[in-house]
Amino acid sequence: MKVLYFTKYSRNGASSRLRSYQFFPFLEKKGINVTVKPFFNENYLNNLYLGKRKSLLMLLRAYLKRFFLLSTIYKYDRIVIEYELFPYCFSWFEKLLFILKIRYIVDYDDATFHNYDMSKNKLILFFLSKKIDNVMKYSGCVIAGNDYLAERARNAGAKKVVNHPTVIDIDRYSVKKTENNKVVIGWIGSPSTLKYVKNIKLSLLNLIKKYDVELFIVGANEDIGIGSNVKYIEWKEKTEVENILKFDIGIMPLENTSWELGKCSYKLIQYMGCGIPIVASSIGMNKQVVKSGINGYLVENDLEWESCLEKLIVDVSLRKKMGLYGRNLVMEKYSLQKINIDLINVIKD
Repeated sequence: MKVLYFTKYSRNGASSRLRSYQFFPFLEKKGINVTVKPFFNENYLNNLYLGKRKSLLMLLRAYLKRFFLLSTIYKYDRIVIEYELFPYCFSWFEKLLFILKIRYIVDYDDATFHNYDMSKNKLILFFLSKKIDNVMKYSGCVIAGNDYLAERARNAGAKKVVNHPTVIDIDRYSVKKTENNKVVIGWIGSPSTLKYVKNIKLSLLNLIKKYDVELFIVGANEDIGIGSNVKYIEWKEKTEVENILKFDIGIMPLENTSWELGKCSYKLIQYMGCGIPIVASSIGMNKQVVKSGINGYLVENDLEWESCLEKLIVDVSLRKKMGLYGRNLVMEKYSLQKINIDLINVIKD
């Protein structure tokens, strides 16, 4: 069987790596020959992470390249699309696939539809608010990363909806064994999501002053104004697990908006994979991943952030107990090894 993946990014793009690329070795072992064609190239992704202006020429090339690639779809037995074929364009091409009876699979790990139906641009809101609903409706199957995304797909009229959480390759994640001299609160993400850490800055400052703890930020280097107890670490795929293992506590603050309801709590799953206890905003899928008081804590305000982090800072045995539970939960529900068979069945169905 031949499968064409239309991903959004190359492997260095988190969503594409986690929802597509990491599954390819398993698919190949089952006799599924994968061809992957990302929409944006590596240069675009590098510029995005560096905060550089988007190149119009680079964007134009991306649109043209995908347009011409559509002429090759008949070479393949299955088509898998990440989010949509053409960002900020009508769903005409997905509808064309539907008319031609090419029952594509479309995958979501973010509330991409809110780029359109909650846009501040009136033209985008008027013309494209139902764009992703149509992409879902025309598909043969929607793979959704959480219940919020799955519910949207069902409401859009998708013929088949499958829930697949974002998972980790558990073989890459070892359990933390040694304690740091100073307790380390850790966060991993990107420059665009660092704003969530800034939102709990006061709680972190109070804890740093009281207990002389450290804060490690992986994947962003903007100074958040907490002082010398913060360490900024460059993200690289080959070192991300090594860096998470330096944490004693993993955090995932979020804002309470519709966009955050589409998040798939991947950070938390990474922390738990390393046997690290977690503290997270009580929003969206976080409420499914965190068993509050068992593998970590769910919090709703600054006082709860401070008090729950403090419990873990002062009690190493509690950290170990919660971390072990989290590791076992990942092995049971959030590992690549558990879910890859489900994906294979979806593709073959």
